[in-house]
Amino acid sequence: MLYTKEVERMTCVARGPNHGPAPIPQEGDWTRVSRIEDIAALTHGVGWCAPQQGACKLTLNVKNGIIEEALVETLGCSGMTHSAAMAAEILPGKTILEALNTDLVCDAINTAMRELFLQIVYGRSQTAFSEGGLPIGAGLEDLGKGLRSQVGTMYGTTAKGVRYLEMAEGYVTRLGLDDNDEVIGYEFVHLGRMMAMIQQGTAADEALAKATASYGRFAEAVRTINPRHE
Repeated sequence: MLYTKEVERMTCVARGPNHGPAPIPQEGDWTRVSRIEDIAALTHGVGWCAPQQGACKLTLNVKNGIIEEALVETLGCSGMTHSAAMAAEILPGKTILEALNTDLVCDAINTAMRELFLQIVYGRSQTAFSEGGLPIGAGLEDLGKGLRSQVGTMYGTTAKGVRYLEMAEGYVTRLGLDDNDEVIGYEFVHLGRMMAMIQQGTAADEALAKATASYGRFAEAVRTINPRHE
């Protein structure tokens, strides 16, 4: 250890009491974290790339300081989805410190990792007060049936009004309009459910029909429009 001459000439003063780190809430307990392996949490965070062309929602389930489960959801540039595929392989098995200092390829994913790290080490995780935390696999619950991200995509212009393109329920196929041409409901296809039925042997046309439903007062619509072509 190198010391400057100024420090070498200083009189040694005894240290007072050392209280250690402040406790943080972790999985239903108060923990004084001094080592990476003391960390346990499941939490979510959002990151964005430098030009703000895309965003990433990252979910991590950490046990004993090690990432045991990672869910990477992205929205934006096409390259980000390929980066997410790499990140989903890279993250599990790393400590949260290793993951923070790993190039996760995409700026948005790197930023999400940074935000999650801060939440976790400051005890701001989603499972801070959940006794025992959540089991590995809990991250998939965010996706729901069909294991497909819940995405909302809406578009609107002053000239032509609003278009619902995708809701949490699924891909919007038709908008229902009343006699004032206002949206009163929509028809959608639950793509995750449809693909699951097709994989189980259901004919594509039959699976499409079974996975199609509506929301709101769609049945009362005076007319319907295809939001992508009309």
